Amino acid sequence: MRTAIQLWTLRDVDRPLPELLAAVADAGYDGVEFAGIEDPPETARLLSETGLVAAGAHVDADELRADPAAVDDELATLSVPYAVVPHLDDDHFADAAAVEETAAALDDLALELDRPLLYHNHDHEFVPVGTETAFDRLIEATTVGIELDVGWARAAGRDPVALLSSLDGRVPVVHLKDVTADGEPTSLGDGVVDLPAVVDAAREAGADWLVFEHDDPDDPVAELRAGSETMARLLADD
Repeated sequence: MRTAIQLWTLRDVDRPLPELLAAVADAGYDGVEFAGIEDPPETARLLSETGLVAAGAHVDADELRADPAAVDDELATLSVPYAVVPHLDDDHFADAAAVEETAAALDDLALELDRPLLYHNHDHEFVPVGTETAFDRLIEATTVGIELDVGWARAAGRDPVALLSSLDGRVPVVHLKDVTADGEPTSLGDGVVDLPAVVDAAREAGADWLVFEHDDPDDPVAELRAGSETMARLLADD
């Protein structure tokens, strides 16, 4: 598996993109996952200079619906392998009918793209819907892939390892995130997520990318380095 960082982690770092990408490369990551792209040709040039590759890109569902062809062109410029819907609000998972509509909408969006579409979970998808959760019902109803965020899944009270096993072949990208017992984001290895077991399960499920993300880092640059070091150890031990 290859390693990347979700650039949302570094959103508060006051450095130009060339310096940020150079720091990511120096930290030892293989790639980056984008959370918005301002200048695709220039960004593609910077990726080439640093030796990084794109692991994926988070794209708002409204932007995808408005002009999927334009989004696809931007992603193609960067050789982005996966478009990822990063969030849908609670209304999309309120009941069984809402989940079915959400699944159909995701499937329709996927048909408009020239690359696989993934959905990235938080914790609100794990609300009860009948005898299962909205997340489980979504998995059954949609054909799109999943970018499983193991930290949010654990915060919702689910076992990320079991989820990865159930998503065998449908989870090419895994967000490696740690949380406290209260579900708050923390540094990798400082929380309650069983990271070695998650890495094993991700590999077994066919994941290609482990993407480090910290939603609320006190020191993003320190987390950038620590995340890469931790993932390197986990993969070496795997």
